[in-house]
Amino acid sequence: MDDILSISVFGIVQLFMLVGLLGLLIPIFPGLLIMWIASLGYGIASDFTTTGIIIFVIITVLAIFGTLVDNLMMGAGARKGGASWLTIVIALLAGVIGTLLFPPIGGILAIPLAILLLEYIRIRDIKQAWLALRGLATGWGLSYFIRLLIGVMILILWWVWVRQG
Repeated sequence: MDDILSISVFGIVQLFMLVGLLGLLIPIFPGLLIMWIASLGYGIASDFTTTGIIIFVIITVLAIFGTLVDNLMMGAGARKGGASWLTIVIALLAGVIGTLLFPPIGGILAIPLAILLLEYIRIRDIKQAWLALRGLATGWGLSYFIRLLIGVMILILWWVWVRQG
């Protein structure tokens, strides 16, 4: 790649990486996906060296894990708070349906409402239902920081990739 093209590609990818990283501060923004797409674009533009392929695979694994960590941590938190597995699965499905029907906040509202209502119906104890909801919120909060950490790791890995190229 000639110098001007190389600098342009670096600048554009860097911009998208930072937008993705900052976007992780907004719960409904697909920051990790944007960072992954930016790294894929960089790999295509830089002809994917062996080191680049290895780093891109690591970035891909991190992005997939970061995308799933919300559901894993929310489910684990709700379970720790006393929610049944059936309630958790139905709440996650309600989140998917809520997102599809009322994007972008439908899922964010559907999951906690489903946990609270289903647990109340199941055990007829509002305090226990609130504990399950609080567990879900705690798991979601923890996943927020994990996703942010993963975004920083992706950015650092991309910088290492750029330095190797």
